[in-house]
Amino acid sequence: MKYKLFELFYRLSKVSYQHFLKKNAPWSVTKEELLTYPEKTLGNDLGIFLTVNHFTMEPKLEDHDVMHILTGIGTSVKEEIAMQCYLLGNGKRSAYLFMVVLIGTLFYPFEISFFHSYYKRGRRALAFYYLDYSKLLLQPTENIRKTFKIQ
Repeated sequence: MKYKLFELFYRLSKVSYQHFLKKNAPWSVTKEELLTYPEKTLGNDLGIFLTVNHFTMEPKLEDHDVMHILTGIGTSVKEEIAMQCYLLGNGKRSAYLFMVVLIGTLFYPFEISFFHSYYKRGRRALAFYYLDYSKLLLQPTENIRKTFKIQ
């Protein structure tokens, strides 16, 4: 029940955040176009990620899926919270991030050490959360990981 409640909260908050707070323009590329990018590039990996997970491109939230690819963090509710902890450790600061981390740790108090381990991983990486990934889609994913020490 707790899992379903948090998932509902997460989905509702993401839609509100996407429409009311994000100022960036949506990307002009489609999932199908991403799949035509050269193999092992960020663009192709994003297309594969979206396809495998049965996701669609969400306007203004494309960077979120890129974070999953670069960090290798999954998409379960617990992993979504862990990714926000990772980004907090990497230096990202936003009301949305703080809300997810706070409420996530309240809903999952026995996972705090798990979340903290992702926070520490984020601190070890060079800051990458602010990059314009739409301009890096043709870059090899592994090069981006190595450049920013993303583990």
